[in-house]
Amino acid sequence: MKFTSVFDIIGPVMIGPSSSHTAGAARIGRVARDLFGRQPKWVKIYLYGSFAETYRGHGTDVAIVGGLLDYDTDDERIKTAFAEAEKAGLQFEFIPETANKEHPNTARLLMGDDESEMSVEGISIGGGKIEISEVNGFKLRLTGGMPAILVVHDDRAGCIANVANCLAMHDVNIGHMEVSRIERGLTALMVIEVDQNIDQRLLEQISYIPHITKVSKINN
Repeated sequence: MKFTSVFDIIGPVMIGPSSSHTAGAARIGRVARDLFGRQPKWVKIYLYGSFAETYRGHGTDVAIVGGLLDYDTDDERIKTAFAEAEKAGLQFEFIPETANKEHPNTARLLMGDDESEMSVEGISIGGGKIEISEVNGFKLRLTGGMPAILVVHDDRAGCIANVANCLAMHDVNIGHMEVSRIERGLTALMVIEVDQNIDQRLLEQISYIPHITKVSKINN
């Protein structure tokens, strides 16, 4: 096995008890918040596999809510996340599911506020690492380990090239990129992991490109 970091061996700095069920869960919640662009007012949290079976005992529940409040894995406030969520006006509900998913540590968050709703599905793959596998029905693979830009756009020729050119003009290097679409010719989702944290002005410039409908970011 090849390790890229000492943290791949010993795991992340975190509030316990489990890197998969607690730290990974917190990161799923925090990345979901980043994708939504703000703290939601309400969230329904569907849990699958071992998440559904042990979420209370392993702290998966408080970890996901803590992530939605923008707490990192080592933030002591994760322990009191339910009370903090009440103070912040975040309503939450946990729904254990019996259906099988490809990975046993899977959570799907349906969240929203007065303006919009979003669905995010994530898996905890061990050692505190995660993958976001679906956003609003679009299949993808997003690790949350690098800054990333998500671009919703019309499925038209030139959109990908125009976004890549915009990044190049800002000297932003692309580390990984993929495009997902539910149906040909309609709406597509571009996921771009980059080497630098993303400036808000860059997102604004991308949003002005023709046929771009929504832009969001995740800074590492």
